[in-house]
Amino acid sequence: MKRFSNYNIILASNSPRRQQFLKDIGLAFSIKTHPVEEIFPEELKTTGISDYLVKLKAEPFKSLNERDLVITADTIVWHNDQCLGKPKDRAEAIRMLEQLSGEAHQVITSVAFTQAHQQKVIHEVSTVYFKALTSDEIDYYIDHYQPFDKAGAYGIQEWIGTVGIEKIEGSYANIVGLPVAQVLATLEKICS
Repeated sequence: MKRFSNYNIILASNSPRRQQFLKDIGLAFSIKTHPVEEIFPEELKTTGISDYLVKLKAEPFKSLNERDLVITADTIVWHNDQCLGKPKDRAEAIRMLEQLSGEAHQVITSVAFTQAHQQKVIHEVSTVYFKALTSDEIDYYIDHYQPFDKAGAYGIQEWIGTVGIEKIEGSYANIVGLPVAQVLATLEKICS
């Protein structure tokens, strides 16, 4: 079953996790991305950041046809009134994981659905509780999993999620990078 086949759905993301989620729900889509510098105004907080970034990622898609629907997504980690993006290097990844160790933080994913005549933005917030991580665990994870393409320097679906996360509140899929149930519900409203 291919859902929403009367729409030309374009996923503007190179994330293999987001691509797999859309395949898993039976969505026919193409992938097209434009490089965007993910810089946001300093005064933005929490969902304001991720909402801003998904709109920014949608901006290059100027000339859309009536049946085109572009999906952009962005995930951030919010901890101690600070946004943790993707680490630039090993040292920054270590700092991020040390900061999250023994603490709770929010994972926020925003998704924009952009059409020629309208744009709808949704976001989902989940809370993740890390146990106190040892420096050996942090080193092992970074050396073996290279989490430099992940907000907060970790992927819940990887080794660190199995050994380091005590509990979560909210959507697991959201923490991986796409709140699938909410995306599907929004697509059903838009495409009905």
